Amino acid sequence: MSSYEFFVGLRYTRARQRTRFISFISIISIVGMALGMMVLITVLSVMNGFQREIRTRILGVAAHVQVSGADNTLKNWEQVAQQASRHEQVVAVAPYVNAQGLLTYGSAVRGVFIRGILPQREERVADFDQHMRSGRLDALRPGEFGIILGAQLARALGVTRGEKVVLVAPQGQVTPAGILPRLKQFTVVGIFNVDHYEYDSGLALTHLEDAQKLFRFDDAVSGVRLKLKDLFQSTAVARELTRMISTEVYISDWTLQHANLLRAIQIEKRMMFLIIFLIIAVAAFNIVSSLVMAVKDKHSDIAILRTLGASPGSITKIFMVQGMMIGVLGTVLGVASGVALALNVDSAVLFIENLFGFKFFAKDIYLISDLPSELQAPDVVITAAASFLLSLLATIYPSYRAAKVNPAEALRYE
Repeated sequence: MSSYEFFVGLRYTRARQRTRFISFISIISIVGMALGMMVLITVLSVMNGFQREIRTRILGVAAHVQVSGADNTLKNWEQVAQQASRHEQVVAVAPYVNAQGLLTYGSAVRGVFIRGILPQREERVADFDQHMRSGRLDALRPGEFGIILGAQLARALGVTRGEKVVLVAPQGQVTPAGILPRLKQFTVVGIFNVDHYEYDSGLALTHLEDAQKLFRFDDAVSGVRLKLKDLFQSTAVARELTRMISTEVYISDWTLQHANLLRAIQIEKRMMFLIIFLIIAVAAFNIVSSLVMAVKDKHSDIAILRTLGASPGSITKIFMVQGMMIGVLGTVLGVASGVALALNVDSAVLFIENLFGFKFFAKDIYLISDLPSELQAPDVVITAAASFLLSLLATIYPSYRAAKVNPAEALRYE
C-alpha cells in the first residue's frame, strides 16, 4: 500500500459539512464496537473469576481425590491409605466419616452434613485452618464431642463459639415405646467461613471417633481423602489408584464430584462470548453501511482519481483504509475500556448496587459473596483480533463497489 492511498483513505475519515451524517454513522460504529469489546472482555473476565473462585473454594474443603467404601463404609482404611500413599502424586491422606443429621438450638433446626475428621491429618488435606473465623481445628478432641460449624449455619442457628447444640442422628434406637431418634449434645468449638455458601451453610466438622460412635461405624470410616501435588492430574491419578488399591473401593476426583458445576461455567462462558460477540458484528455492519454511503458520496472523487491513473486496486485500498481506521479506533477504545472495567469490576458493581439499592449477586445462588474477575491475556487478544478481522471483512464489499465505479458515468453530470 503506497503512502498516497493511506493518506487519501485517512482524509476520507474526516468530516466535511456535507458528510456529517456519514461521519455520525462512523462514530456510532466506533462506539458500538468499543462497547461490544468492553462488555465482552469484562464478561469473559468475570466468568474466569467465577471459575477460579469456585474451583479454589471447592478445593479448599474438598479432596482432590476421594476413596470411599461400598455403602459408605471402609473398614481397612489404614491399609487403603498406605497403598494410596505409594503414588508419587499423593502428598497427604486423611480418613473421614460422612453422615447427615439435624442440628437444633432452641427453636432453630437445620439439616446438616456431618464430616468426622482427624484434625492433624485433615490440616494436610484441606485448608480449614486458613478459614477459621473462630477457634481452631485441633480443638476437636475425641470423647469431648466438639463441633465446628460453617459461618452461615452458625448464623442460622444463632449460636456462637462455646454454646451447645443438639445433633439428631437418622439412625434410631429401638425401645419398648418404638423407634426413637438418637440425640447427642455437642459443644461449638469453632466456626469457619470459606465464602462458599454450600459449605458455609450446611457443613459441620466433628472428631472422627465421635462421629464413629454416634453413627455406629465402630472402627470403620466412610473413606479417605487425598491431596495431590498437581490437582489437575486428579483424573489420571484416580485411574491409576484403581490398580494400586487391592480393596474394592469407589474412587472419584474433584472434577467428577463437581463436574456439572464446572461444565456449566464453561458452557456459559462460550455462550456469553457468542451472544455478546454479536454486538461487535452489528457494529461491523454499521461500517459496511457507512462505507457504502461514503462510496456513493465520493463517486466524483473516485472518477477523478481513476482519470489521474489510479488503479481499481488503489481505490479498493483507499476505502479499506477508511474502514480499517474505524475498526482500529473501535478496537483500541474497546480494549482499553474493557481492561479497565475488568480490573475494577467489583468497584463498578458496588457503585451500581449502592446507587439502585439492590444486590446483583445473591450469595445463596452464586455460591460466592463477591463478584470475582480474572483478566486473561488470551481473551483480550482473541477479542481484539476477532474485532479487527470483522472490521476488515466489513470493508471488502464497499471497497469492491468503489473499484467498480465507471469514471465516465460518474463525471457525466458533474
